Amino acid sequence: MQEGRAVIALSHLSKTYHSEEEGDRTALSDVSLRIDKGDIFGIIGLSGAGKSTLVRCLNGLETYQGGSVKVRGQEVADLSPRELRSLRQRTGMIFQRFNLMPSRTLLGNVALPLANSGLNRKERTDRARELLELVGLAELGESYPAELSGGQQQRVAIARALANRPDILLSDEATSALDPNTTKSILALLRRLHDELGITVVMITHEMAVVRQICNRLAVIDQGRIVEEGRVFDVFANPQAWLTKSFVATTSNLDKVGDLIEAGSPLIQLKPGQVLLRMRFTAKTVDEAMVSTISRRFDLDVNIIFGDVDVVEGSQLGGLVVRLEGSGEHIRAALEYMRSNEIGIEVLDRG
Repeated sequence: MQEGRAVIALSHLSKTYHSEEEGDRTALSDVSLRIDKGDIFGIIGLSGAGKSTLVRCLNGLETYQGGSVKVRGQEVADLSPRELRSLRQRTGMIFQRFNLMPSRTLLGNVALPLANSGLNRKERTDRARELLELVGLAELGESYPAELSGGQQQRVAIARALANRPDILLSDEATSALDPNTTKSILALLRRLHDELGITVVMITHEMAVVRQICNRLAVIDQGRIVEEGRVFDVFANPQAWLTKSFVATTSNLDKVGDLIEAGSPLIQLKPGQVLLRMRFTAKTVDEAMVSTISRRFDLDVNIIFGDVDVVEGSQLGGLVVRLEGSGEHIRAALEYMRSNEIGIEVLDRG
């Protein structure tokens, strides 16, 4: 595996748990991944797939039996206790349940990782105030965690994770306990911190929408193995593994047309000469006004039934379900034209 700009490099990583009652259980098997400096890298899988075990191997909270885990070029298994402490200081971590201390103010919580930093009390407090301002909570420094909403508590946890100026931030299901609007604001905050501070972010999640909103690369893990990896746009546009396809389907409305067909919905009933079509944008280069183009160029009536189009990595991703009406020859020519322009085409029904 090339390591170049990689800040995290996993090679054939294996991890097995042993218990007297259940025997051996493999959590990770032959996992190889490269995470480059500046990535927002998503690791997605179902519960029990090995996501959290993987991220805990990155900061030495879990040992591993086989393979290699290198962070900033250092093999984690070879680090001394002192070197492990340094690794964890430079690797911030946020969790699903915030893990704030209820007896401490927000300032006290954020300053806690600085206890052995060599800073005096005033310097630690000043740093904590600076971080609370960074996450939009400057006025709440003397408040306690119980007085905050879940989103505010997670912002405090993010501030605390940044206390020692890490260059890597690990997020273990950090938005799973939050409502959709709060999740969106936390992800926007992480994106801003990534851009402003230049940190590398690793997002552990079971929600494909989280990956779609913030990540530039992702890996899909299933039963301890990586089943797919790549740039977010490429994976969403053309998923290969069954699990990846099922995850992608949760973020799109395009597949609900199957339910409408099965239910015999009048919305998609066809007359003679009509074709029901699902169009998917599968390449970043698609920028043509395709619907109006095929309508004019091939003398077709095009009725958009519904669509789902988003912007991922600066390009359109998604597609449309449309009803075409015109001569068979013109429809065939239009389909060929769209395919030649890297539009994914699926004919769902013909009148």
